[in-house]
Amino acid sequence: MSQSRHVSLSAYIVTPKELSDAMSKNVHSKISTAPRIVPICASWFLPNDPGKRTGRQVFNEQRISTSRFFDLDGCKDHDSVYPHMLPTAQDFARAMEAIGIRKDDEVVVYDSKELGLFSAPRVGWTFRVFGHPAVHVLNNFRLWVDQGYPTESGEIETVVKEKSKYPVPSVNPDMVVKFAEVKDIAKDYGKEGADGIQILDARSYGRFAGKETEPRPGLPSGHIPGSISIPHSELLDSKTGALLSGEELRKIFEGKGVDPDQPIITTCGTGVTSAVIDAALAEADFGMVEDRRLYDGSWTEWAQRVTDKARFIHQS
Repeated sequence: MSQSRHVSLSAYIVTPKELSDAMSKNVHSKISTAPRIVPICASWFLPNDPGKRTGRQVFNEQRISTSRFFDLDGCKDHDSVYPHMLPTAQDFARAMEAIGIRKDDEVVVYDSKELGLFSAPRVGWTFRVFGHPAVHVLNNFRLWVDQGYPTESGEIETVVKEKSKYPVPSVNPDMVVKFAEVKDIAKDYGKEGADGIQILDARSYGRFAGKETEPRPGLPSGHIPGSISIPHSELLDSKTGALLSGEELRKIFEGKGVDPDQPIITTCGTGVTSAVIDAALAEADFGMVEDRRLYDGSWTEWAQRVTDKARFIHQS
């Protein structure tokens, strides 16, 4: 039996219409072995969320049909004291098998409609770190709902009947930066001959400036010396929570003094919204892909590990 040609999405950031059109041309079949387009719900809420909502809760309330749920708090390094460090390659593969994702699936990650674009870019980035070939981020689920595209609801089990075999991947170390290197960059900040590596911080300006408390009790606020405040909310449309256009994003980065010709590190509280900046850089085609990395431990690791607080936690 001949199989229909798989229709792929092209851009990393995709619109609801683009996803809907692609899904309509790539209908799931239990007997087909052709690559599939699989929506991945990556909804996640901060631990101090006023409504005490959870990603699983909103996934059950409303989701794109055939979606799988990626648990950001479940697929991580459970041996780390920091909240969202990358899982091992073996644990990532097991997580993929548990929700029925195959290596040749084209995944489209999306967020909750409540928050707009928030945690989906982090999960998309995670897929890319582990070398998944086809990864996209939906811009965004709130627009998907508002524009009348179909959804479903109800509590479902994690796709136990569709478990897959996912090969243990390799990690791309060029996409991740560790504490020691960030500390060296901070030490060199302002010195003659410094490498010019830019650190972009996605937290709110109040947290960056040390004027607002961090969501995690006991953690001081402030910022890494030399970093630039780019709150992830400034990269989103205030009404829809969707990522702004590439042209608008480019103007924001230029206005913040970001140099596209110099390497960029993104950071935030726990490595989640830093990926929103990464997605925005991609949408704006700002800087070289190979010069963009994410600080996985982010502020939670930084504020706990630096010993000279007066020197390495700047407040203004």
